[in-house]
Amino acid sequence: MSRAKGRNMSEVVDQTDRAASADGAGPLLPPEEHVLSTLERDGRRRWLYPRLVKGKWWRRRRALAYVLMVIFVLVPYLRIDGRPFIRLDIGARQFTVLGETFLPTDTLLLALLLLTAFVSIFLFTAITGRVWCGWACPQTVYMEFLFRPIDRLFEGTRGRGGMPKRKLSPARQVARFIVYLLLCSFLAHTFLAYFVGPEKLAVWMRSTPWQHPVGFLVMIVTTGLLTYDFYFFREQTCLIACPYGRFQSVMLDRHSLIVAYDFNRGEPRRKGKIPYRKSWCAAGKCQPPQSQAGSGVELSNDGGLPIVGDCVDCFQCVRVCPTGIDIRDGLQMECINCTQCIDACDEVMERVGLPPGLIRYTSQSALAGERPRLLRVRTVVYPMILVALVSALGFAVAVRQGFDARVVRGKGAPFVNIQPGRILNNFSVRLVNRTHETRTYRMELVRPAGADLQVLEPELLSVEPAKSHLVPIQIEFPAGLTFGDGQEPVELHIVDDAGNERNLKFRLIGPKQ
Repeated sequence: MSRAKGRNMSEVVDQTDRAASADGAGPLLPPEEHVLSTLERDGRRRWLYPRLVKGKWWRRRRALAYVLMVIFVLVPYLRIDGRPFIRLDIGARQFTVLGETFLPTDTLLLALLLLTAFVSIFLFTAITGRVWCGWACPQTVYMEFLFRPIDRLFEGTRGRGGMPKRKLSPARQVARFIVYLLLCSFLAHTFLAYFVGPEKLAVWMRSTPWQHPVGFLVMIVTTGLLTYDFYFFREQTCLIACPYGRFQSVMLDRHSLIVAYDFNRGEPRRKGKIPYRKSWCAAGKCQPPQSQAGSGVELSNDGGLPIVGDCVDCFQCVRVCPTGIDIRDGLQMECINCTQCIDACDEVMERVGLPPGLIRYTSQSALAGERPRLLRVRTVVYPMILVALVSALGFAVAVRQGFDARVVRGKGAPFVNIQPGRILNNFSVRLVNRTHETRTYRMELVRPAGADLQVLEPELLSVEPAKSHLVPIQIEFPAGLTFGDGQEPVELHIVDDAGNERNLKFRLIGPKQ
């Protein structure tokens, strides 16, 4: 991790402490001893009150956040050909993704789907870095564009953020908590709709909790967890609970897109009005803006002119950071690529007459002066794996049959002598309807000749969509049919009313001859 060069470490710590104190937080640990950016020297939590900068990147994130909030709420209600767009029905053991329902017997399909999702994340992160965290993660979207504006409204810092000028009155604290609780209750109901569907959720909401205690308990627990998260835990979710930030050490490389501080341009840092900064100097001449100097001045070989970096050490990038880090310390796990430091720095650069982009979207290789490389090992291997997985998943879904059938031997004695010369075997056939319509099935014995099939509960041959029935059957056959070792191959033909068919092969058991 890059550090400021040529500076006394105590100066860095002192100035960082002053920046933290300006926002009402306690002093920080020295950078080498940082455990968390929200941890004070005495171990207490450092509460963050990030300032708000309404730059171009913030406006783009806000527009996307509002769209995502609507999408997050509407997704449980979307349907494809009458089927849910996404539903994770744990109670019924059914997962529906893009209108396609996966059952517990679809182990291979579920494995391919999960692998496809993981490889997609690896590829997306290798190319775009942690854009998901800063732009689309529900934690960031709701925290920064729903709950933090509510905080600023009650704290009297609307439109600018930062540390409130006075402590909130008890009445304001209670009112804010009630607003949080109501919003989190709505989000909890939306979350529950992903698992049980909006139809069932509407029935539950119109009935008493005693009629659906499990669903009511899930809703209460989810509301409590969301309230705890957004009201108290806040940025700690990104720093402590979420594993994605730690995964980036595996998924990122030197060419991945990140939000970074241009060390070469910004160092050494210096406050105040400086005669010459790096951005004014090129090809051996320094040309400050017209407001600060006249014609160009030749640089002296002995370094007599005080040429410093473009960073004015204003700590605005620290004050606006929602996770409390200093982006100038280099690539850090806590950085969620929210771009607030970019907007803050560009605003300062404009005021002091320097070009924007001291903090920007870039890569570690670009900062080192290397040429960008879109084609590299990760961006070649990941797409190849992804294409293979998507092809395998598409093929498996395309060839998946309309129903599954499996024979289970009945409990008790393997065979029964029902009358002289006649043997009876008990079985059960597990029918799984994979289609989206109710199907009726018909069974018949293909072989052996002389055996008779009886379905004990014919009503079970009608199976609802994505459901399964265990149909008991009996096969009666002559005793002399089981020659030699007491077993005889049998073939059962099953067909549904849509023409889907399966042949099941198993063995009859009888007395040895």
